[in-house]
Amino acid sequence: MQQQKDNGAIVLDVREPEEFAEGHIIGAVNLPLSELEQGKDPGLSEEETYVVICRSGNRSVQASTILHDAGYTVINVSEGMVSWEGEVE
Repeated sequence: MQQQKDNGAIVLDVREPEEFAEGHIIGAVNLPLSELEQGKDPGLSEEETYVVICRSGNRSVQASTILHDAGYTVINVSEGMVSWEGEVE
């Protein structure tokens, strides 16, 4: 995932805001799965690549499917934040 981030991909953290506030990848954007499931417009660009992450990988799979079906380029992090070894804020 670090390589995709270094290549300009945007990290989308699909955990709930309180989980995101407890610690997230530096520069990540919080877009809760619950909002995507409600059909909320994510306000993303179809020109970008998004790395989708959650805590353990379950929610990111669901979010990746929703976003992919809507025409976005996504990369799912199947292991979630538990696999991230970089800094968090």
